[in-house]
Amino acid sequence: MDNLFGELRLRHLRLAPRGTLRRTRATTLRAAGEYTSRLGWTVVAGAARAHHRSPGVCDCAAAHCAAPGLHAVPGPKAAPGTPADELRALLAADAPVLLPAGLHFDVLDVPEQPGLQALVRLERMGTQVGPVIASPAGRLLFFVAPGTAPRLPELLYRTGWDDASLDLVCHGAGAYVAAPPTVLGGLGPMRWLRRPTRESAACPPEARLLLGTLAYACHRGRARACEPAWLAS
Repeated sequence: MDNLFGELRLRHLRLAPRGTLRRTRATTLRAAGEYTSRLGWTVVAGAARAHHRSPGVCDCAAAHCAAPGLHAVPGPKAAPGTPADELRALLAADAPVLLPAGLHFDVLDVPEQPGLQALVRLERMGTQVGPVIASPAGRLLFFVAPGTAPRLPELLYRTGWDDASLDLVCHGAGAYVAAPPTVLGGLGPMRWLRRPTRESAACPPEARLLLGTLAYACHRGRARACEPAWLAS
């Protein structure tokens, strides 16, 4: 089973050679246009990339920030349907493309390997999974219905995981997600593991449908990480 998960990781996360990490402004504009026009999402211009920061570090207090170093001074928003010329002006100087959480979706944020294991289980069970982003910081971001973040403690209680130590957080109102193909300085680009469709963008799944499986995978991953080396092997 572990070999299966390893193969899944290689197949989906190593999507292109390292040389393709140089994203053009045209690619960024096309992505932003898709988010606002086809998917009906709001887009925000992020702060200029801070190359002096340590990879993955952010000044905000959020656990596992999904846009580290890119939202210190969020720019103006582009509402769904914003014309292309306005998007060009919004994303001047190669500004990062951010998606505000809490508006059209919230985001469950888990470590990469438990997230992949949960994704395999969810798909085998026939659970409808929404968009999923693979972050170069080693995290997977599962898009779920807006309003999840303030209800996370209650949802974990209902699924029996309220007293467990889990590396699982939820980004809601006030948080930002770096949208593909935005690059996290020193790490690489954000990538879609499960690309959004019009349906999944308009109606992301309820968190309760995913949370039990995600929590179990995170708990199991943490327990295995704490095992003695001779036992884990």
